[in-house]
Amino acid sequence: MSIVYRYLTRQVMVSMLAVSGVLLMVFMSGRFIKYLASAAQGDISGEVLFVIMGYRLPGFLELILPLGFFIGILLAHGRMYLESEMTVMLACGISEPDILRKTLVAGIPVMAFVAAMSLWVTPWGMGQVDDLIAEQRNSTGFELLTPGRFQDISGGSRVVYTQDVSDDKSRLEGVLIAQLDRQSGGLTLISADQGSQVVDEEQGDRFLVLSEGTRFQGMPGALDFTVTEFGEYGLRIEKSGASRDRDEESLPTLDLLRSDDPELRALWHWRLSLPLIIPVVTLIAVKISRVNPRQGRFFHLLPAMLLYIAYLGLLIVGRDAIADRKVPEWLGLFWVHGLFALLGLWLNFGPPWLRRRRLEREARHA
Repeated sequence: MSIVYRYLTRQVMVSMLAVSGVLLMVFMSGRFIKYLASAAQGDISGEVLFVIMGYRLPGFLELILPLGFFIGILLAHGRMYLESEMTVMLACGISEPDILRKTLVAGIPVMAFVAAMSLWVTPWGMGQVDDLIAEQRNSTGFELLTPGRFQDISGGSRVVYTQDVSDDKSRLEGVLIAQLDRQSGGLTLISADQGSQVVDEEQGDRFLVLSEGTRFQGMPGALDFTVTEFGEYGLRIEKSGASRDRDEESLPTLDLLRSDDPELRALWHWRLSLPLIIPVVTLIAVKISRVNPRQGRFFHLLPAMLLYIAYLGLLIVGRDAIADRKVPEWLGLFWVHGLFALLGLWLNFGPPWLRRRRLEREARHA
């Protein structure tokens, strides 16, 4: 029997990994496009894109794996019913409760992995992402320059264009700078053949030193611009001064547990709920995965997905209700899990008259 159970577990896990891999690519592609747009605008450096995606990976896995396990059971068990493998197993003395029990056991490692992601790894990863983005925003902007693009490096008051940038971001070629004086409304245009970054070792200030260029200064619309040619011209590069306030998603779980803020308590219940989805959907999936050959392998997927969407939707509604103090904090999201767990138990161990009718119907179709 152990060989049969290992085979059953392997089929479920292979299906789960295949489904989760596809879903992971879809989710990460959408998020990567968003970060790529930020890099194109000069908000973050393109060099940290893959680092950020790596830190965001646990957050994707904690959401994808419960769904992947749910669909994996539906696909694996459904195929085994269509190919009469389940019929042979039942005929050999393996009961439906045995199949349910072994599938629940197979879900324990998945549940433990999701719990680790949700409670510890994901908040840590989100904290690293917050630090990276804050570091990018606190940079001088010099490090974010991209050849051939007009980019803001001083909160909208200074725009820089460069034809080429050295690999170490220390030298520029073909520089054009437009600088606006917000108080007087005056505009300064500077063009230079070269530019380099110089750091004042005593004060720690950074300067952009331009070589062999021209400076135009005046009021937009006026004709009395001042034109100055220079051999070297220095501009102080100011940091943006962005704050490093952490998003609530990056707060450690213990901090959420100690907090009295209803929104943070709601987030704690949400993190605790993600691994609990695994055993609940297992109860449902094992039962509704049963199909006969005339229905087709994917006949049960649509109602199953609608049921999963309703489950996840109620969890989201319950989280918002906790944050708004509409649901007692002690009740949390356990009422949602309990509701769908009862549904799963009813499907598997329903009233005797329902089981009797099902057995009679199966006997007629046999």
